Amino acid sequence: MTLSSLPTRTFHRDGRPLSGGLLACLASLLLLLSGIGVAAEEGVVEGTWMDALRQATEAMEWTDDRISDGWRIQRKPGDEACRILDPRDVSVFEGTHAACLDTFAKLTEKGTIPEVRGPTVILLHGLGEGRGSMQPLAVHLRKSQNATVVSFGYASPRTGIDDHARSLGRVIEGMPHAHPISFVGHSLGNIVVRRWMALADGRERGRLNRMVMLGAPNQGSELARMASRVWVLAALSNGAARDLVVDWPAVAPTLAVPTCPFGIIAGGKGDDRGFSTLLEGDDDAIVKVTETQLEGSSDFLLVPVRHSLMMKDPTVQRATVSFLTHGHFLVPEQAPGKRAAPAQ
Repeated sequence: MTLSSLPTRTFHRDGRPLSGGLLACLASLLLLLSGIGVAAEEGVVEGTWMDALRQATEAMEWTDDRISDGWRIQRKPGDEACRILDPRDVSVFEGTHAACLDTFAKLTEKGTIPEVRGPTVILLHGLGEGRGSMQPLAVHLRKSQNATVVSFGYASPRTGIDDHARSLGRVIEGMPHAHPISFVGHSLGNIVVRRWMALADGRERGRLNRMVMLGAPNQGSELARMASRVWVLAALSNGAARDLVVDWPAVAPTLAVPTCPFGIIAGGKGDDRGFSTLLEGDDDAIVKVTETQLEGSSDFLLVPVRHSLMMKDPTVQRATVSFLTHGHFLVPEQAPGKRAAPAQ
């Protein structure tokens, strides 16, 4: 869905037509909060448009509970439905959670499902997206990293950040031989990781290596605060969107600062205007550069790229590999990225 597909005339509650700028603002926010996400159309899916629609819809409904070599157990938040997907994302078993765990264990014992061992990188998508949005970066990392690359999918609109963090914890617990573990999060995915870090015990945190944050709303989101002042959008928001829009003051204190080295990549133009006319200061069209800052970061990189396109951007891809490998961003001089001092 794009803004051009939305109705061209929208009205206030008193019947007056909205201005074009406010209409665009409300339309953008409605897409964000409904779980569709501004970047949903950037997801990588194969097959017919019906397949694409099905995959996009399912990404909003199912959360990973166990992952191993492309195989995964998924749960549908809010009911007892569970299933096992093969590496082609085809459902091969459906049943209770206990039955799925038992079947998954038997397939692992047979060697059908290899266990994850050694260095592992876990990717997390943003609000209203699915694992497909991380695919361009996943492909690049699999070519350049001597590590298993895992994409964690979660139904962002259905439950809150705390639930997604606990699901991530179950996935990590289900990979006992994965060590060390690094994270690459896009947008809300970083907040999910930070919440998991606050819940995890010292043994699990001791397995961590490094983390790269892409377009992370570490200081909340001005766009979300704008939405909170629109009564209908605030009322309709749910799941992780509600955590950002309505409950952020309560959520922020529950997030950990990563105990492992972490680097931040922000999108922006390097000026005081950014990509969005709705936000003050530099931004990637969704998240302001200042909102990505987090005290304790090891490195910071500003890249002229929009929020939804970060995973496809060559500079972002190279910089992510550099940080995961060396602990800092190495960008060729001709690349458009700008090194900056880490946040203090």
